[in-house]
Amino acid sequence: MLINEASKIANLTKKAIEYYTEQKLVFPNILNNGYRDFGEKDIERLKKISVFRKLGLSTEEIKAVLADETNNTLQKISVQKELNVQREQAKKAILDLLSYGENCAKIYAELIAIEQSSTVTEKLLEAFPGYYGRFICLHFARFLHDPISTTEQQAAYEEIIAFLDNVPSLSFPEELRAFLIESTKHISTGNICDMIKSTKQSIDNPDKFLSENKEMLEQYLAYKRSEEYRNSPGFKFQTMLIEFNSTSGYYDVFIPAMKKLSVSYAEYHKQMEIANEKFLLRYPEIQS
Repeated sequence: MLINEASKIANLTKKAIEYYTEQKLVFPNILNNGYRDFGEKDIERLKKISVFRKLGLSTEEIKAVLADETNNTLQKISVQKELNVQREQAKKAILDLLSYGENCAKIYAELIAIEQSSTVTEKLLEAFPGYYGRFICLHFARFLHDPISTTEQQAAYEEIIAFLDNVPSLSFPEELRAFLIESTKHISTGNICDMIKSTKQSIDNPDKFLSENKEMLEQYLAYKRSEEYRNSPGFKFQTMLIEFNSTSGYYDVFIPAMKKLSVSYAEYHKQMEIANEKFLLRYPEIQS
């Protein structure tokens, strides 16, 4: 079909379709007379492009999304949008402080903290692929909003950046990669945020969590001990992840630096250790 009909069906202006064609987002056939011929697949692609544009994606982002059959690019963009929302909320809070006469020097330090948070989270998202990268990126983002006020914090920040710039690639065998894509493709940014919130609640009051979730935890531990689990892709993934974190410097470099950089993360990590101790006291067999 020609551009006039394509415009009506896709509910886009001819100018928009011409622009998307020029940007190589859609590839209609060229007829002998030089007219563009749009097929059904082109129309579906144009409709997708229209949706992505309404959601604020750039043409370069759309190009990357359309080229990625795994949806990983779209999931990364979703995380980036969530992080942008968090940063904008932080900036709004700063504007509120300014409107009440807050000191500009303090405000400037908080703005620098937002920029540094952006650098760390973007590098986390790039360093660790797929669901794991999205999870740890959102997990650590909430601890990165405090201004750097000491030389120790600055050194820790630089250590984190150096680690993320040099961390080896985290890659999995093809069959395990396919399992991860399939098992996590329906996990949204919102789901990850809910999981992080649930984890925080469990370590804030570990005794309550252990009491209220006794049956669920026992079923989980029984499965973890089973032959079925030890032969599962999930076990292989967990084993590879532990090995990667142990050898990449994640535990020895990144985590200690995060504790120095962020007071809130240091407190969270301490709570997590206390919760873990209580868990092991309740279920000592998990160590075997």
